[in-house]
Amino acid sequence: MKISKPYFLIIALIIVSCSGGSDEPTPTPIPDPAAAILTFPEKDKECTQGTIKSDTESDLTFEWNTAKDTDTYEVHLRNLNTNTSVTINSTTTSVTITILRGTPYEWYVVSKASGTAVTASSAKWKFYNEGPGIENYAPFPADVIAPKRGAQVENTGTVSLEWSGSDVDNDIEDYEVFFGTSNSPTNSLVKTPNTTTEASINANTTYYWRVVTFDMAGNKSTSETFEFKVKN
Repeated sequence: MKISKPYFLIIALIIVSCSGGSDEPTPTPIPDPAAAILTFPEKDKECTQGTIKSDTESDLTFEWNTAKDTDTYEVHLRNLNTNTSVTINSTTTSVTITILRGTPYEWYVVSKASGTAVTASSAKWKFYNEGPGIENYAPFPADVIAPKRGAQVENTGTVSLEWSGSDVDNDIEDYEVFFGTSNSPTNSLVKTPNTTTEASINANTTYYWRVVTFDMAGNKSTSETFEFKVKN
């Protein structure tokens, strides 16, 4: 006998499923390396502890503290007179480099770890490598604070230029700022003992500026040229 159920239709489904699980553990995330802390040569100091090789060169050992979760280090060293750089790799927290005597340098360390592309950079320190017969050192080239290289600023009619200076002898006298639309500005905007000044700007224009630092002994240094663009 056939039984009809007009209001309900019961369908029985038998589903057999097979799941293939994995016993492999989830990989442990690789931690990001930490930034190294520089120790030697010291910031804004004259370095007198290198091994002299000649009248023009000496060997200097750069040192920093161990950075957490780091496998290798990159030591970046820049000659501030020529703006040329070298990069040295190290698996320890020191490296010896042959450098020029009587020359200002900037250095920093990049921490790296195997299995990750993330890196960490230390602070950047400047120093003067001792030279024969030098009694007074030229100031370090000034560093830009604002506007940063490549920045875009609002068109407010003026912009505040800000920089920082340092000197082994602590005898900086004043700064001369060159500013203009040429990528090698020759127009002197101001000569001042301060580390900030105002400049007039126009919309949709790219400006370039650099700072010459003078000390009381008549020495001077010239910064890199920095640029920024004013918005419409």
